[in-house]
Amino acid sequence: MATCSRGCAPAVRLCQKLNRLKTLDDDMMATSLKRCLSTLDLTLLGVGGMVGSGLYVLTGTVAKDMVGPAVIISFLFAGIASLLAAFCYAEFGARIPKTGSAYMFTYVSVGEVWAFLIGWNVILENMIGGAAVARAWSGYLDSIFNHAIQNFTETHIMQWNIPFLAHYPDLLAAGILVVASFFISFGVQVSSYLNHIFSTISMGVIIFILVFGFVLAEPANWSQKEGGFAPFGLSGILAGSATCFYAFVGFDVIASSSEEAKNPQKAVPIATAISLGLAATAYILVSTVLTLMVPWHTLDPNSALADAFFRRGYSWAGVVVAVGSICAMNTVLLCNLFSLPRIVYAMAEDGLFFSIFARVNPVTKVPVNAILVFGVLMATMALIFDLEALVQFLSIGTLLAYTFVAASVIVLRFQPDKSTSKSTASTSPNPNAEPSPAPSESQTIAEDSGELKQYESFSDKLQLVERQKTRERRGVGQLKACWEPYLGRLLGDCEPGEVVAFSVLTLIVSSVSLCVVLEFGTQQLHLPMWSFTMLLVIFSLAFVISLALIWIHEPQSDSKTFQVPLVPLSPGASILINVFLMMKLSYLTWIRFTVWIAIGLLVYFGYGIWHSKEGRRELQPKDMAARYVVLPSGSLVETVQSVQPDGQVETSVHHMNPPTASAAEEYAGKR
Repeated sequence: MATCSRGCAPAVRLCQKLNRLKTLDDDMMATSLKRCLSTLDLTLLGVGGMVGSGLYVLTGTVAKDMVGPAVIISFLFAGIASLLAAFCYAEFGARIPKTGSAYMFTYVSVGEVWAFLIGWNVILENMIGGAAVARAWSGYLDSIFNHAIQNFTETHIMQWNIPFLAHYPDLLAAGILVVASFFISFGVQVSSYLNHIFSTISMGVIIFILVFGFVLAEPANWSQKEGGFAPFGLSGILAGSATCFYAFVGFDVIASSSEEAKNPQKAVPIATAISLGLAATAYILVSTVLTLMVPWHTLDPNSALADAFFRRGYSWAGVVVAVGSICAMNTVLLCNLFSLPRIVYAMAEDGLFFSIFARVNPVTKVPVNAILVFGVLMATMALIFDLEALVQFLSIGTLLAYTFVAASVIVLRFQPDKSTSKSTASTSPNPNAEPSPAPSESQTIAEDSGELKQYESFSDKLQLVERQKTRERRGVGQLKACWEPYLGRLLGDCEPGEVVAFSVLTLIVSSVSLCVVLEFGTQQLHLPMWSFTMLLVIFSLAFVISLALIWIHEPQSDSKTFQVPLVPLSPGASILINVFLMMKLSYLTWIRFTVWIAIGLLVYFGYGIWHSKEGRRELQPKDMAARYVVLPSGSLVETVQSVQPDGQVETSVHHMNPPTASAAEEYAGKR
């Protein structure tokens, strides 16, 4: 056994490195970036990230090919599903106001390697998303001039016929990304100012579309003569909801900007709720106007809104819509270029990515290196890749990030607050202080008081621990007192938060299994009906039982910031929805995901794991001095003092199980 344990020690140490959590500073508001964004700034960033090309392109595509006029219900369902994910981001953005969004949230609650992979995927998603929007922007502008730009490029510059590449280099798309990166490098206030201008114009155009569109509305376009309101039925509505979900993926820019917000505790939740509400309202109302203006089966998927006004005889209105669509795409570009460098900066700041990207310009207070380098990379992708090839690789990283953020909310909600324990259980900061002369001096504190009882010996108060165990108040992450008589023997000895962490893992596994059976069970897997039904029941029960096990534990309830309602139900539902949407993606997307993950693991094991600041913190030598503290609840805490060379003392706390009878007997025997 000893040989086995020695052989397993390197693997155990590696697992500890991969799953180590980020240590947050005591002052959450301390940052090298500039805190200057108000609630209005964050709200407009969120609106700009969500209301973009999707409003002018996606509405027509979904209405014509998938749903019909019932696209309204599809956007409503998608908005509700997005709200679950947005709540999770809002809680983290308010509670941990640090840049990095999903990467940071995963690092704090799940582990280092998972955080790196989430950040690695979000980087690619932002690059592809920005490049795709730039291609769409270029194509939309080119269509206004009757494709003169494309014809000139193919005739006088160059063209090629290579799979996955565009037929010609899109210099206009690459140029707009380079120019936008240049402006964003001037500082967050310049970025916010540009976003204000484009968002204001875009919202003005949307109001114009709604007012003028309702004037031109014809209710007969929803009649049975034109196919009815829901010609594709419920299945079409659900399929449309899966597509419409991607219209709302831009709200995470708010969480990415939390480190530059003046008051993130209030601004992030408010901005998230308002921006998501405005975006959902805009999508629903514009879809209503669009399908009432012209019959849904005659829509032009490429430019539905502008084409609808042209067909009704108002060509000038079509030009106004085209201007609004270009401004809306500009806001999406700005949001992509705004959030991407900050995720890279956060990873580099933690030592997991190349340190050159962690440098902040002392004048503009932004990570200029990350902005310019990744802006050029995004421009290169827009230059050579086809729009369809870019779009088919989208979304999987975003959905994976949503899944991990929802899981992180549950883990963090049921995790004991280490900072509180540390400050509560810390001992005298004076390293030269004399130890307590005798247990009797420490025992002068009344046993029933709410203060700590401190002892130099491990077993000075064993009887006190046993006596107070019966009236112990359940702490965060422990089994609720009302369930103690039923499940205490089975779960009572587990560490706080341990059962919840295991249940979250089971929740994710059961969600994946359930969605795989639902999506592929009867067709690709060819399961018989009895097997299909049995697997559905098993995985559904596992999902429900996991939620129940989480619910019977004590959550944190005294947070002063925004908290997701109905935990663990709402994050659990978000996990299930995100996994289901991931199963809807094509196999090419999964191949891209696998290859990109493999490259990310090479970067992490080649650079990140060796330069991690958390790893360096663990290697710092410390002289330890330990003493034991008995809490009023009866649990025992080992308080470890780290005596630094300069004489300062750093205190950490290790929770210990209450002393057992065998420990007392052993101690008595030694005496």
